[in-house]
Amino acid sequence: MLETMKHRLAIILLLLATLSAAALAQSTKPRIAVGGLSAESNSLYPRAVPMRESRENVSREQWMADALKASTIASGVVEASQQLGLEIYPVVRGGASFLGYVEKKSFDQLLDKLVNQIKTTKPPFDGVILTLHGAMVVDGYPHGDAEVVRRVREAMGPKFPIVVTHDFHANVSEDIVKYSNVLITYKENPHLDTKPRGIQAATIMDGMVRGKIKPVQAIAKPPMIVNLVYQNTFAPPFKPITDESRRLERENPKILAASVPGGYQWADVPAIGPSAIVVTDNDPELAQREAKRLSDMLWAIREQTVLRAPDPATAVRDAMRSDKFPVVLMDTGDNIGGGSAGDGTFILAELVRQKAEGWVVVISDREANAAAFKAGVGGAFDQMVGGKTDKIHGDPVHIRGRVKSLHDGQYVELEVRHGGGRYRGMGLTSVIEVEGSTRDLPNLLLLTNGPSSPNSLHQLISNGVYPERQRILVAKGTTAPRAAYEPVAAKIVEVNSGGATDVNPRRFTYKHVRRPLFGLD
Repeated sequence: MLETMKHRLAIILLLLATLSAAALAQSTKPRIAVGGLSAESNSLYPRAVPMRESRENVSREQWMADALKASTIASGVVEASQQLGLEIYPVVRGGASFLGYVEKKSFDQLLDKLVNQIKTTKPPFDGVILTLHGAMVVDGYPHGDAEVVRRVREAMGPKFPIVVTHDFHANVSEDIVKYSNVLITYKENPHLDTKPRGIQAATIMDGMVRGKIKPVQAIAKPPMIVNLVYQNTFAPPFKPITDESRRLERENPKILAASVPGGYQWADVPAIGPSAIVVTDNDPELAQREAKRLSDMLWAIREQTVLRAPDPATAVRDAMRSDKFPVVLMDTGDNIGGGSAGDGTFILAELVRQKAEGWVVVISDREANAAAFKAGVGGAFDQMVGGKTDKIHGDPVHIRGRVKSLHDGQYVELEVRHGGGRYRGMGLTSVIEVEGSTRDLPNLLLLTNGPSSPNSLHQLISNGVYPERQRILVAKGTTAPRAAYEPVAAKIVEVNSGGATDVNPRRFTYKHVRRPLFGLD
């Protein structure tokens, strides 16, 4: 009897010890904050825009569940953290309109809130992953992203792990490399690798907080800008450089991350242009050497990045003469992802003037859209469309036709497209069948209340427009729409159209960039 009791007691003690160890392991999981302020600031457009907090009003659990359904940076961070045993917590996230620079007061207020949340949360955080864009310009802070990281570093001290993620279009400065432990940018443009970069960020953070690695990083910047027209990482001249960054990470275990962002040409800041950032495991010489080598590769392609693109009249004429369809015309001057207004009319005017057949254009025009909704399905439409935001996106175009359909503008993208988002919305949308249409070749104008990036074909399909049946598709972007449009396009043409994102940098006046810069001087 006594032996049996001793045996049972031993089992109970063993179970208690196991449960205590499990509870201890659970309580000692590294706690990582995830958040940040993001804007791709077209600071050449003279207006200040407020920074606003993203008020999704969801729990931590719901935020994680939603992230796992998409292919964003957060998706990768959540997935990797669950596998690695990190506890991640969303903190303040904010954003601002791209068209203009960020207003200082709202930026400071939201940044103070972000820093305070990271600093005062109990139990304390063991590190932070800051999801920033990399091309944020704030009134008073030319490199807004660096200011975010600087203040977090100042609040949390020199030993606090800070991993930063950036968009491919980041203008990276030496300051942000100094203030952060690790900086990772998207490798791909269109941005199809957002989830893998999130996984990479979380994996490196895990190694840091567990003392397995000691990241050091270096940056090199060639004196140039790479025109957005040539920042497609799936084709030359940029593809070989992107491939090399992948090879370095794959073949050298000392290299934790190698990033070669193309830069953002509409931010008038000293850090404008492409960069090479290499992160190693405690090998500063290797980081400096490989960053310099990647920077030299960028410099070597400079002559291949001299702008060669047709104007709207030429592009429309050539598209009409094509023997294969659809032809996709990239409206680079009204690039919504780059901060434009979405109501540029240069290509629309040429389609109407040249009596093109079978075209599709999306225009942001609240007034014309309201008129379509008032007329109702089948109603007559007779409005001046587009060119109402300012004087640089073309004049309004007289459009006659009938209202073909009306929609709420909500759609789902199941494939991985630019940015990795799944649930998208363009708001109330009307489809106008424009005068001159036939049943086989309708001319279709989609009207929205605000700019809507053409990163998914479901922008059209959800509104009853079938891209493969049309002859000419106009996408208000430069490279980002390619992931969606290449599967159906017979040909894609970047059009040198005017607007806030005019791809010819010599049409703008830069006051704060470093000089000289190839591509600008």
